Amino acid sequence: MSAPLSPLLSTLLEQRGLTDGEAIERFLHPSFDEHLHDPLLLHDMKKAVARIAQALENNERIGIFSDYDCDGIPGAVVLHDFFTALSYSNFENYIPHRHFEGFGLSTIAVDALHKNGVTLIVTIDCGTTDVEAVAHARSLGIDVIITDHHEPGVTLPEAVAIINPKLGDYPFRELCGSAVVFKLVQAMMGEGKATLPPGQERWLLDMVGVATIADMVPLVGENRVFAHYGLLVLRKSRRPGLQKLLRQQKLQQHLLTEDDIGFSIGPRINAASRMGEPKEAFYMLSESDPVEAARHVDHLEELNGKRKTAVALITREMHERIKLHTEELPPVLVFGSPDWRPALVGLAANKLAEEYARPVFLWGRDGNDVYKGSARSGGHVSVVRLMEAAAALFLEYGGHHASGGFSVRDEHIFTLSDELNRHFKALGEAAVVVEERVPDALLSLDEVNDTLIETLRRLSPFGAGNEKPLFSFSKVVPEKVEVFGKAKEHLKVVLPRTRGTLEAIAFFAGEGSFTVRPQVGVPLTLLAHVEESFFMNRRQVRLRIVDILPTNSVGGALG
Repeated sequence: MSAPLSPLLSTLLEQRGLTDGEAIERFLHPSFDEHLHDPLLLHDMKKAVARIAQALENNERIGIFSDYDCDGIPGAVVLHDFFTALSYSNFENYIPHRHFEGFGLSTIAVDALHKNGVTLIVTIDCGTTDVEAVAHARSLGIDVIITDHHEPGVTLPEAVAIINPKLGDYPFRELCGSAVVFKLVQAMMGEGKATLPPGQERWLLDMVGVATIADMVPLVGENRVFAHYGLLVLRKSRRPGLQKLLRQQKLQQHLLTEDDIGFSIGPRINAASRMGEPKEAFYMLSESDPVEAARHVDHLEELNGKRKTAVALITREMHERIKLHTEELPPVLVFGSPDWRPALVGLAANKLAEEYARPVFLWGRDGNDVYKGSARSGGHVSVVRLMEAAAALFLEYGGHHASGGFSVRDEHIFTLSDELNRHFKALGEAAVVVEERVPDALLSLDEVNDTLIETLRRLSPFGAGNEKPLFSFSKVVPEKVEVFGKAKEHLKVVLPRTRGTLEAIAFFAGEGSFTVRPQVGVPLTLLAHVEESFFMNRRQVRLRIVDILPTNSVGGALG
């Protein structure tokens, strides 16, 4: 029988909609053997298993086509490692060039795979809407199996099989792409079409865990199982590239958390495609030779450095352009350049939106001469509502209130700023989305201890659908307020308590980034997460600041 729940844990579970004993048990004790659905329930799974079994038996050349992000690349590693474990070598991995090929299966990729003798393509994290490319493959005598998790369009491709949890009656619709392809592996083994030593396929869960957490799918249901066991395997993973990457980042592998995926592993996978070399991330994760793996890690780190430099240059150019404004800045900042990579502008837009506290739209031009960009809210404005109001300007757009992406019609690119600002003014209050952010509990600084950390561990891993608990600390009095980091870009507030002090930090935030400015000796209310850090082999329990409020506040409305 499970240990009784503490009052705080009961409260936090209830706020997640978990009040039933069985639901609480499944949440607190996810089981790989008991809490995953039968993979054969997925749409077209039996057809896919049969076609891949035929290809393996006939030694057909198989092309693994995956997306270039932190879901598609780990998924590509899953299928690569599975075929390798089966001692099947007649396959190749194809990851498209983000700048020149864009998202999804393309006729360019199909032609390249056809030239190499591929007769079966298996897509990962894409393909559900790629009707034209699949038709082209069929015309060349190539069968296509789609594994994906994106929303289906009105017309489905004429593929041999489309495995997608959003099709058919699968009980859980929110799997990421890597989890879908892992389900394919499970089905192959369950149907007796592939044989591995018992349990060997579970070593692939490190990649499924990375993708599930980095792709920000809801961490509930099956995804909670994959995130939980993915982290367990990651902490023991034998991948030499991953091990070197973690050493470079001064992370202890056996203590890895979801935050380490979000801040260290995921960004480096994405950096490869942003800089035009997505296969570097794939090789870093899949390479078994330590020397070769180390070479790819070094190259990946070099690419990440170049990515940071490129974003910094875009940001600096923005600041220079903003300085040229002789009048008051418009409520929506819109800038672009045909020389900017669209894959990089979102990172710069995020910095500017935070700095100027207003929506920012930045655009560049991709390798096919299409103007593409990213938008960030910078506050309470919904960039999606703004783009909906100005829909005639865009070829495509999408996202959520805080951020989005778009492509612009050629004839509107030079009037984009005027038009977006015009629509913003016309929308008025309709452009604003204010979400009440109510703390999960009110705590004292003395309650931030190992008992609380253990409670949070039971609720983790955190992410979309299972957010980190937010706590309110009222009438706390800063003993010290300082900025730190090479560029003094981070904030630290030191708080006294009964025994010693407690640090509250905020990365990439200054004293003026919150509702009120913290001052030594002046009481305030902190909204913060509680976290455990092991940076530089030093364990520290600290607060991560979400907002700083007047001392009589409990919570507030945050965008």
